[in-house]
Amino acid sequence: MSDPASPSAATAPSAADNSEFYNFTFKTLQEEEFPFEQLRGKVVLIVNTASKCGFTGQYKGLEELNKKYADKGLVVLGFPSNQFGNQEPGGAEEIGSFCQRNFGVTFPIMEKSDVNGDKENEIYKFLKSSKSGILGLKRIKWNFEKFLVDRHGNVVERWASTSGPESLEPTIEKYLAQE
Repeated sequence: MSDPASPSAATAPSAADNSEFYNFTFKTLQEEEFPFEQLRGKVVLIVNTASKCGFTGQYKGLEELNKKYADKGLVVLGFPSNQFGNQEPGGAEEIGSFCQRNFGVTFPIMEKSDVNGDKENEIYKFLKSSKSGILGLKRIKWNFEKFLVDRHGNVVERWASTSGPESLEPTIEKYLAQE
């Protein structure tokens, strides 16, 4: 029999929300506003993407994660960038069509933007300042780097491009199980 005075996962206080994460708004490929406020209480996987990269096949695994865990609170967001080897040269319509036609992508894809440098988008400034990469490096090294944000807007994980979506499942499940 458990001691009613001892803390449990059900009665433990929840972590404070990192409201900075929920203040962002971006445009999707369809030029629709996407306020991050709608992500409050969700686990969010953010990935910088490209259509002509050796890792482009990861779109399939990302969509599988999206379908498998969306009803449990996972949101996958793609952020196309042309900063690595000119591997995302197309415009919004071309990127969207490619993702849908080749991988059946249904998760939101944001407008193409920079993830490093003077013109990097605000979410990547936030993500990189919250979670360094290998050897403490802040910059994004290549396409398909991934960040996981918990239900409270905290950046909790960062993975290199070489980490396939299927390898993220145990960690995603762990954060989906948390309130």
